[in-house]
Amino acid sequence: MTPVQISRSSLFGMTLAAVFFLAGCATPGAPLPPSLKLPDPVTDLAATRAGNQVSLAFTMPRKNTDKLLLKDNLPVRICRKQETESCVEVPNSLLLAPGAKAAFTETLPPALAAGLPRSLTYFVELKNPRGRSAGLSNPAIVLAGQAPVPVAGFSASVRKQGVVLHWTADSESIAVRLHRKLLTPQPESKPQAQAGLMAPAPEPLEQNLLVEPGGQAGAALDRALDKDIRFGQVYEYRAQRVARVTEGGKALELVGELSAPVRVEVLDIFPPDVPTGLAAVATAAHAGAPASIDLSWQPVTDADLAGYIVYRRDAAAPDQTWQRISPAELQVAPAFQDTAIQPGHTYQYAVESISQSGHQSERSTETEETMPNP
Repeated sequence: MTPVQISRSSLFGMTLAAVFFLAGCATPGAPLPPSLKLPDPVTDLAATRAGNQVSLAFTMPRKNTDKLLLKDNLPVRICRKQETESCVEVPNSLLLAPGAKAAFTETLPPALAAGLPRSLTYFVELKNPRGRSAGLSNPAIVLAGQAPVPVAGFSASVRKQGVVLHWTADSESIAVRLHRKLLTPQPESKPQAQAGLMAPAPEPLEQNLLVEPGGQAGAALDRALDKDIRFGQVYEYRAQRVARVTEGGKALELVGELSAPVRVEVLDIFPPDVPTGLAAVATAAHAGAPASIDLSWQPVTDADLAGYIVYRRDAAAPDQTWQRISPAELQVAPAFQDTAIQPGHTYQYAVESISQSGHQSERSTETEETMPNP
């Protein structure tokens, strides 16, 4: 038999044909479903109520459920529901871009702004161009019902201890929240060259103080003291009443409208406290130390205390003018040793405290001591 000879080109052609034959016999994969282009649901919806205004805040998604970036603005549907009722749509005209920070405020209808406190749940829903939704957002709950009455007669006055805030008392014995805003923020502190210490840390721009009802039974809640202030600063205060209700094991707040703002410039016009506990003890000369009358008193705790001034007069001449006997430099420690004395004389002493801003207290209650004869 004559052997069959196959060229290289013929062999390549046969191999290629076999490949196509096998490929044609393979089972085709399942077709991919068309993308619905559904936007991801909102997941950070938050709601707050003040008076009869409910404010919503949320972030628009950037991608759809297929993990593809959204390109077009999306209409936003907002609805609210009470307990087992259906979700009622809230009219709005929001058309928002992907990734946008969104805010919406509505005035509650009269029926929802009256009656006893009860939960009111808000949702946000986004749909694709064909009107199909990927689902509602997370729920955001506020309280429907009659809001506490607004704070009236709100005012502020500066005292040495801090800012005293006043308002008109109301028959409702509920908490009052004070909102404080710093209008004169300070630059970041730097190390002090001399002391090597850091200056006081800058104050927060905003702080809240919740004033709870309490004290004497039946006493009206109409004032508060803000001790956490710094002289030289300017603050703005607003107030609102706060009723707290537990719904489904969760504590919720129903707050009234914010009062008109009150601006306070906290100037340091107050002298430090008067020194107390002044005592004088005569000490005879000993071991080379001269005779003296040693003075001591309770330290003044004012934060801006600079030091003390010590005064003396002769008890035999009570009409004599008080003479300063401490040095021109302020006495820092609450003690002083008077060595400019004479045996057999009785002396009267008094002390004043001085603040760093130069304000001077009244003189302390005087004390006296007699230097005995040797």
